[in-house]
Parts: sequence; C-alpha cells; structure tokens
Amino acid sequence: MPREKRSGTIQSVSIAARFLKVLANAEHELALGEIARRTGTGGSTAHRYLQSLVKEGLAKQDPVSALYDLGPTALSIGIGALKRVDAVEIAAQHMKSLAHQHAISSGVTIWTERGPTLVRWYRSAYFSINPLALGDILPIDNTACGLVFQAFLPEASIEAARQQQPAHFRGTPPDRATLDEVRRLYRAELVSHLLSNVTGQAAPVFDAQREVVCVLTTVTDLGQLQAPEDRDALFHEAILINRSTSGLDLAASDRP
Repeated sequence: MPREKRSGTIQSVSIAARFLKVLANAEHELALGEIARRTGTGGSTAHRYLQSLVKEGLAKQDPVSALYDLGPTALSIGIGALKRVDAVEIAAQHMKSLAHQHAISSGVTIWTERGPTLVRWYRSAYFSINPLALGDILPIDNTACGLVFQAFLPEASIEAARQQQPAHFRGTPPDRATLDEVRRLYRAELVSHLLSNVTGQAAPVFDAQREVVCVLTTVTDLGQLQAPEDRDALFHEAILINRSTSGLDLAASDRP
C-alpha cells in the first residue's frame, strides 16, 4: 500500500492544506523560505507544492517580489463557505448541548431595536427558569447578554434601545470600566441581579467581519458554578462557535 494512504488519508492533500493554512494565517505575503519554515518542509518541497497551488489558483506569486499569497480560487472557496455559515444555528446547537450536559439553561439572543431578544432557549433538566420564553426582550443593563451587546455594538444603537425600555426594567447603565472588561475577556457575568442566587453569563458570537451577530446566554444557580469546568463551560462553547463563524480565537490575544 502506498505510504501516503496508510492512515486513510492522502498525505499530499494534507501537506497542501498545511501550506494553505500558513498563507491564510499570514498577515502579509510570504517568501518561499518563510513558508518552508512555517510548514516545516524543505525549500524544494515548498516550491513544488506552492507551484501546484498557483497552477490551480489556490495561491498566487507576485511576478516582481516572488512573494506568495492566497489565490483567487481560495477566495472563491472562502466566500462559498461563508455563505453557508449560519451563526445563530451553530450557536443554538452548542447551547442545546450545554443545557443537556450541565445544570445550566442556555440560549441565544440577537439584537433588535428593543434590545436583546431571546431566539433560542434550552431548559436544563437540572435547572430552569420558567418565565423565559422565545421572543422575550431582556433588560439591556441588568443582564449579562445586555452587557456583551453594549461592549461590541455602536453606542447609538444601545441608546436607542435603552429609551424603549422602562428604567425599572432595564437597570442601571454600566460604567466604562465594566464594558472594557467585557471586551477584554469576551464574556460577562452577573450574580443575583434578576433573581437571588441566580448567575447569568454571556459571550459574543462574531461573523467574518468581526461584528457581533448574536450573544450566548446562560442562567444557573450560583452553587452550580463552583467547579472550574462549570464556570468556564459557556466560554468554552463560545471559543468553538467563533472558530466556525469568524475564525476568531477568543482564547488568544486577538481582538475584533
């Protein structure tokens, strides 16, 4: 059996994909030697693969500088993939799984002119808040998801929605330091704001343009978040979701 097929995969395709990933993750065009270094291959091997990718339009080489970059075919593939990304549905699948595995009721909210709006809601068999239902408008300033939207949406949009919510419902606007912390951590948490001993958490979901398209939200009893794996469960799902919807790594230092 040929060596490249022993693992059930075609080795040459896997290696070619490695080159494409290097080009995709680079901040600018790359020289042959740098590509070889980043892919862990020799110069001659890198040259052969890159020329094959150029021939298929997956890569391109500047005729003057000889530097390499992604080609037009790679762009077409990327656009095709983006068209198939439904951030809300991807988020919903993860939130449903989260509610099933933990004592955490989970949902997905989108932004409307009236504020955060619940469009998916999954009740945990171990913890549930009955009053919440699909289509509910949530307080802008008194919920974790409201804080996340405020951290990543234009201030004008926030203020317009705030005017539509009664003061006793929306809560007290957060200070700048609170929103800066949400932007830095990509998450928000509020304890005993709406209900005593109930913790609300939220995290953003971005699209390919690094704009927030929805916010993940959870509620649970404070006592259910004592273990690190429970407290970080939502953020772990947010990391996975954003890798699919935006390519953004929430666990890294990259920021939208």
